Amino acid sequence: MTRRNSLSFFVLFLIPVLAVAQVGKKSNILYINADDLGLMDVGYNSLNFRTPNIDRLAGEGMIFENGYAPAANCAPSRACVHSGQWGARHGVFTVGSSERGKAQFRKLIPTKNRLHLPPEIYTMAEALKDGGYRTIHLGKYHIGEDPLKDGFDVNVGGDASGGPAGRYFSPWKKGSMKSWSDKVPPKTHRIDIYVVEAIRFMEVHKNEPMFIHFSPYMVHSPHQAVPEYEGNYKSTGLNTKYASMVEKLDEAVGKLLEALEQKRLAKNTLVVFCSDNGGIVAVHSQKPLRGGKGSYYEGGVREPMLMRWPGKIILGSRCDEVVNSLDFYPTFMEVAGIEKPQGLDGVSLLPLMTGSSDWKPVPQFWHFPVYLQAYKGELDDARDPLFRTRPGSAMRVGKWKLHEYFEDGALELYDLEQDAGERMDLSKTHPEKTAELHQMMNEWRRRINAPVPSESNSKYSAVAEEAAIQKFAK
Repeated sequence: MTRRNSLSFFVLFLIPVLAVAQVGKKSNILYINADDLGLMDVGYNSLNFRTPNIDRLAGEGMIFENGYAPAANCAPSRACVHSGQWGARHGVFTVGSSERGKAQFRKLIPTKNRLHLPPEIYTMAEALKDGGYRTIHLGKYHIGEDPLKDGFDVNVGGDASGGPAGRYFSPWKKGSMKSWSDKVPPKTHRIDIYVVEAIRFMEVHKNEPMFIHFSPYMVHSPHQAVPEYEGNYKSTGLNTKYASMVEKLDEAVGKLLEALEQKRLAKNTLVVFCSDNGGIVAVHSQKPLRGGKGSYYEGGVREPMLMRWPGKIILGSRCDEVVNSLDFYPTFMEVAGIEKPQGLDGVSLLPLMTGSSDWKPVPQFWHFPVYLQAYKGELDDARDPLFRTRPGSAMRVGKWKLHEYFEDGALELYDLEQDAGERMDLSKTHPEKTAELHQMMNEWRRRINAPVPSESNSKYSAVAEEAAIQKFAK
């Protein structure tokens, strides 16, 4: 055998070995979790917003048209995603106290709220880390004091804060970003730090599987204009501060996608983009959907949800199945080739992402045994102007959406195919469907031991409540 033939043999031998190694390499996961970004606050759904990078992500991957958050406000939604469990299991139902709103308007004693995930919860980051992943958290955490205790190797800016302590621009005099004030120029936006540190992490660990949780507080209040973008919205009718923040978020998404390309990581990285709940109606309407953040009408729980995974997810595809970001935990486990922990309530979305197997539709449930006061009265587009949500549950199966309210036992039924805005209550005209879904809801609550408040509140005043509601009617 000549030297040339020996080399050819070596190359022929090496090619399949490399192919096997490439196939066996775990995919990176970049999970971009926006904050309070509504379904109608992205360019591919609303042309007034400039989000070319988010739109690009949609075009290069899959749009989940019926993607839902597991809760209608920040902490409970994030707690569900990172635990893989419905809120009734971990007890994080809202932000802060469950007794929100005036006591004289609350008919029931609500279930007590847990502020953070209990320490015994085996989080998504812990499972990925134990499975060989390098893990980094950037930005908002909110479900614990320290992400390093929940499976993250690196933490940049994460703590128990629900909003950006010290606001968005440096210098910061308080909060988790205080130590960065002397490291960056004045008026540095915190999201720029998160981007730089995420890219630094990619470079250091590019030969290892990575889980990057990019959660930049954007576009949570306080709304602070981004000067270079605010002028783009002067004649759009949008809240210019808010819209400029959306564009700044999109800029960060673009930089992350560019870094993946430059470091030759894009082809082996699953990118997930979503919000933690719906948008705030008083800032930007979510019509045709009803309600917004804090409401269990569609505007409060429907969210932009995108996934890109080159070679696995078809470019420009759309999925109409009803899914939930609660499903991310089991999905990430399957993507990573890690055995799924026991006790997860979500299901892997891999069959939908790749078309690898048949899909059985999954009923979706929400449980909120607490109170959440109104933002802007009637402008919140809720059931009444005093609360965005009163204690109750909701569920969706196929085209049907059922709401139940614990104060008065009322049921509302909507056909979302015909009435995405949830304006025509069909509970009286479709009593059999209402009863069927209500039975499913009761069985689900029993199965997960969901608390249903029933104790009367001695401070409640029906007269005061009605008088307050009538003020909005004038």
